Amino acid sequence: MGVEVAVGVWSGSLSLLADAGHMLSDATALVASLVVAHIAARPRSPRNTYGYRRAEVIAALLNAALLAVAAIAIVREAAERIAAPPLVHGQGMMATAAGGLVVNLLAAWVLHHQGGGGLNVRSALFHVLGDALGSVAAMAAGAVVLTTGWRLADPLASLGIAVLLIGGVWHLVREATGVIMEAAPPHLDTLALEGAIRGTAGVESVHDLHVWSLTAGAPVLTAHVVLTHGAHGTDVARAVGEMLRERFAIAHATIQPEAPEAALVSLRRKPPREGSTAA
Repeated sequence: MGVEVAVGVWSGSLSLLADAGHMLSDATALVASLVVAHIAARPRSPRNTYGYRRAEVIAALLNAALLAVAAIAIVREAAERIAAPPLVHGQGMMATAAGGLVVNLLAAWVLHHQGGGGLNVRSALFHVLGDALGSVAAMAAGAVVLTTGWRLADPLASLGIAVLLIGGVWHLVREATGVIMEAAPPHLDTLALEGAIRGTAGVESVHDLHVWSLTAGAPVLTAHVVLTHGAHGTDVARAVGEMLRERFAIAHATIQPEAPEAALVSLRRKPPREGSTAA
């Protein structure tokens, strides 16, 4: 980032400065991700019975806010430079952007192979990949300026970087708000879930089915199942839980078995015993 700022000022390249600004937001986001990863690993407490894993969602929204601020700043500066394109040095742009590309690809490899798949890590990975594409855009702009002298290539490349940032904002906000609103995880089909539960031996019907996420990759499910005649509630609840774990990778499921409707109607109609008082 420091090298890109220095060369960006020397060469007059907005695309390098935009990429450096993106790197600054990346560095801040990665620090936030480290802090949040530490918080999310804390065990649950009597007050926070689900633990602290949703801290990842907060980090994702913070990253989205940083991306949005960077994108707005880049667009404003690019608009001014399109109106009056300054002189830029294409060779310095290309060399510096190439160095940034190598650094970001290395960081992306580490995050992808060793970071895990949570929303927190994916938001950090998106930052780094977006920055790598920004470096590619700066390299392309430097090549155009060097070979043709067309100065507009630099601010136009910076606008391309801003579009990448806005795309990242949309992706992170959509996924984070889905978790906050307790929407069903996008990879789970609730109709298929209901059908699979209903198809489990001992289940007559299912209602009050709810599935949501503590954080990305941590689905939670609750459901009421009406038993068939003769089925044992504990056995059916265990069978449904095992099915959900094996077929849908839902490890946290709470199943409430209920007596068959016909049995409930029979109990309601049964006359009270002699000496008892009907309520």
